[in-house]
Amino acid sequence: MTAAPTVAELLLARAGRRDPGLKTHDGTWTWDEVVAASAARGAAVRELLRTRPGDGPPHVGILADNSPEFAFLLGGCALSGSVLVGLNPTRRGPALARDVRVSDCRVVLTQTSYRPLLDVDPGVDVLDLDGPEWTRLVSAHAGAPAEPAAASPDDLLMLIFTSGTSGDPKPVRCTHGKIAFPGRMLADRFGLSTTDTAYVAMPMFHSNAVMAGWAVGLAAGAAVALRDRFSASGFLSDVRRFGATYADYVGTPLSYVLATPPRPDDADNPLRIVYGNEGAEADLVAFAERFGCRVVDAYGSTEGGIGFARTPDTPPGSLGRLGDGVHILDPDTGEPCEAAEFGPDGQLRNADAAIGELVNVSGAGWFAGYYNDPAADADRIRDGRYHTGDLAYADADGFVYFAGRTADWVRVDGENLGTAPIERVLVRHPAIAETAVYAVPGRVGDDVMAAIVPAGRAAPDPDEFARFLDRQDDLGPKQRPRYVRVTAELPRTATFKVVKRRLAADGTACGDTVWERTGATYRPLAEPDRHAPVSRQAR
Repeated sequence: MTAAPTVAELLLARAGRRDPGLKTHDGTWTWDEVVAASAARGAAVRELLRTRPGDGPPHVGILADNSPEFAFLLGGCALSGSVLVGLNPTRRGPALARDVRVSDCRVVLTQTSYRPLLDVDPGVDVLDLDGPEWTRLVSAHAGAPAEPAAASPDDLLMLIFTSGTSGDPKPVRCTHGKIAFPGRMLADRFGLSTTDTAYVAMPMFHSNAVMAGWAVGLAAGAAVALRDRFSASGFLSDVRRFGATYADYVGTPLSYVLATPPRPDDADNPLRIVYGNEGAEADLVAFAERFGCRVVDAYGSTEGGIGFARTPDTPPGSLGRLGDGVHILDPDTGEPCEAAEFGPDGQLRNADAAIGELVNVSGAGWFAGYYNDPAADADRIRDGRYHTGDLAYADADGFVYFAGRTADWVRVDGENLGTAPIERVLVRHPAIAETAVYAVPGRVGDDVMAAIVPAGRAAPDPDEFARFLDRQDDLGPKQRPRYVRVTAELPRTATFKVVKRRLAADGTACGDTVWERTGATYRPLAEPDRHAPVSRQAR
C-alpha cells in the first residue's frame, strides 16, 4: 500500500500561509489561523482529559453540524494525539448514548441545539461548544505552539460510524493515513492547488466529507468552504459566493440540486470538479451538462477496503474497471464468477453465474478495522481477504456493475436477483424520481417489492406503469415488482443512504398506497389484504 503522510504533517505544512484556509458564511480564516486554532483546541483537549483515567489516546465525541469548531477540533486531535469521534445528530436517546459508549468517548462536545439529544452514561461529560467551560479552555490556550504529538500514518485519528442501513452503526477506525492518503491522491488527481476552493456540505461526521472533502482541501492547500448542512436550493449560490472549484457528495444530493428550478445562467459558475459516490447514472450526466463541470463518481465505503472510479472509457452504468486484486466471487463457493453475458436487449443472461461479492483478495486495503469489534472484523476479513458485502457483476472487459448489497438478494423461484439493476430500470419512468427495491417474504422464496417516489405530484398510472415495465427488454419477468409502494419519500440516513430494512419491515402494511401486480396490470391493495412480513421460520 502506498505510503501516506499524517494529517498533522499536512496541517503543519500550512503554517504561516496567509491564503484562505477556511471559509464559512460567518467568516474566513487563513491557513495560518486554522493551524493556530487547531493547536489551541489540541491543547484544550489535552488539559480537559489530562486527569481522566483510561488507556491509550483520549476519545472526544463531537455532535455538531459542519462548523469552524468541527474543523479546528479535527486538526486539534491530529496535533494532540487524540481521537475525534463523529456523532450523528439524527440518532436519538439510547441509540446515541450507545454510540458514545461503544466508541469510549470520555467527553462529548456539542452544539447547544443538539444537547437535548444526549442522555449519556455517568462519567461522560458534555460541554457546549459555545459554553463557558470550553470557551475558557480554548481562550486559555490561544497561541499554543503547533507541536504535534508523535504519530505515524497507522495511528488512530478518528472514529467514523457506518451508515447503519442494515443494523446498528459500527465505529470504523480511521487512521492518519486513511484520511491523508485520499486527500493527497484526489488533490493530485484533479490538479487542485492553493488557488482552488473545496466546498464541503456533506456532514463532517461521515467519511465522505472528511476524506473526499476536508482532507482534499488540506492536502492541496486549497480553501475549505464549509456549509453547516447541505442545501439543494443554496448549492449554486454557495459555489459562487465561495468561489468553489471542487465539491464532494454521497448519494442523492445531485438529484436534489437538479430538482431545483433551472436557470439559463446555471453553468456560469467556478465549479470544475464534483467527486463522490452512489450518484444515479442519469444525474451524473445531467449535473455536468447543467452546471458546466466534470462529475466523477467512484466506488468506496467508510471501511475503505476497496475503491475504484469511472474512467473516460467506462460504459454507462458501470462503476469502473476491476483493479488489481479485486475479484467478484461466488458467495457460496468462493470461486470467481463468470463474466456477464448480455442479450441484444441488454438483459443480463447469466445472473446466477455472474453476480457475486466484490472481494479484495490481496488484503484489507485501507481498512483498519472496526473499533473494539473483533467479530465484525472477522466478518470483513476472512482468509486474508476483504469482503465488501456488495454484489456486482463484470463484463468480459472487466467493467463492473453494482447489483446491490449481500442483504439485497431477492430470491424468486430459486433464482437470486440483485436489486440495483431493477432500480435502474424503474427510474427510467419519467414519473418516478427515486426508487428502492427490496425483498418481502412470499409463499415460497421472496417477492419483489419497490417503493417509488413520484417525480411530480401524481404517481404513474398503475396500468400504464405495468405496460412500461413490460416494454423494458432488460427487465426479466422475475424482476418485475409484485408490490409497488407509492411514497412521498424514502427513509434515509443522515448521509442520504436509503434504509431498506425499514421498508422491508413495513411490507405492505404501511400508510402509503400499495399496488399489487395481478396479471397484466397493477391494482390497489385493499386494507384487509395488507400484511407485514412474516419471519422466514414461520413461513
